[in-house]
Amino acid sequence: MESRSNYWLVAPSALIFVVLFIAPMTFFVVLSFWQVEYFELSTEPTLANYRDVFVNYWRVMGFTVAVATATALLTTFLGFVFSFLARFRAGQWAQALLFIVLITLFGGYLMKIYAWKTILGNEGVLNSALMAMGVISSPITSLLYSPQAVIITLMHFSLPFAVLPIYASMRGISDAEVEAARDLGAGRWPILSTVIVPRCQSGIVAGFSFVFLMVGGDYVTPLLVGGKITMIGNLIAPQFGAQFNWPLGAAMSLVMLLAAVVIIYLFRFLVAIGSRP
Repeated sequence: MESRSNYWLVAPSALIFVVLFIAPMTFFVVLSFWQVEYFELSTEPTLANYRDVFVNYWRVMGFTVAVATATALLTTFLGFVFSFLARFRAGQWAQALLFIVLITLFGGYLMKIYAWKTILGNEGVLNSALMAMGVISSPITSLLYSPQAVIITLMHFSLPFAVLPIYASMRGISDAEVEAARDLGAGRWPILSTVIVPRCQSGIVAGFSFVFLMVGGDYVTPLLVGGKITMIGNLIAPQFGAQFNWPLGAAMSLVMLLAAVVIIYLFRFLVAIGSRP
């Protein structure tokens, strides 16, 4: 009776998981093997969509993975540094710093994008300041509509999603653990590599995963600050809209999801190796 009652307690969560995750993913997988013929879905199984992805879109896919990986690595590093300072150096100001991070989540996504357009533009704040100081004589046109502009904007948006899980994992590290390592003769780097990083491993991987998944599927930022830069999200969105090619869009999404899983597990493996005593 007790085991049966436990099943009933888990049933609502399992139902939500099936309805909101398993069922849509199953439909996406099935849909990716269909094809559009004369604006009608053909349910005959085919690998044409996946062949199309790897033949015609592999460059865009590779560029997207590169941008997402670079953004996730940089954002996770900044999130770790911020969390470390807030947890072990800020003292009574830690809560204020965390509150600032939370406040940034309420800022509009488009507002942040247009803010960086204002900063990085030819007549933006950065170029104007550099020209006023005499550092440059003409605006640096490569600041905006470039890969670095996309990465910077995405880092600004996704930084809180890296800070929160890392800081939460650092909260579980007691001061007594750090003091014990210091009493045993460990310096700053050994304490960081053998005490703090191993205890924060789950938070670091979670922060990297959040950022990578958000960046890998983003298409608004490349459109507004990337100029002619195209990421896979810019190709997936039209497939479900004007082009009405849902199977191809599903195949693109699943290939990108598979690439994300591989990158995340590789990052997890490297963090586990780097955090071994």
